[in-house]
Amino acid sequence: MKTILNIKTDKAVKLSAKRAAEELGFPLGTIINAFLRQLGRDKEIAFSAPYKPSKYLERIIDEAEREWRSGKAAGPFATVADLRKDLES
Repeated sequence: MKTILNIKTDKAVKLSAKRAAEELGFPLGTIINAFLRQLGRDKEIAFSAPYKPSKYLERIIDEAEREWRSGKAAGPFATVADLRKDLES
């Protein structure tokens, strides 16, 4: 026998999940049912997603790499005192 499960979620979360499910070739309901079955069976929740840095993080990484290549990067430091001295200069 089937039952209905009503949940509240952010609209953007639902749309994002629906798009991801469609990219995988499944309806969102099928993905949710699979998750619920796994939760009931294993009594655990596993989260995973491929790592994809944000645009902001990509900019910061690029900036750090440019500084490193140009010799502007500080360190490594032998002691915490050396690090503090560099930070305060």
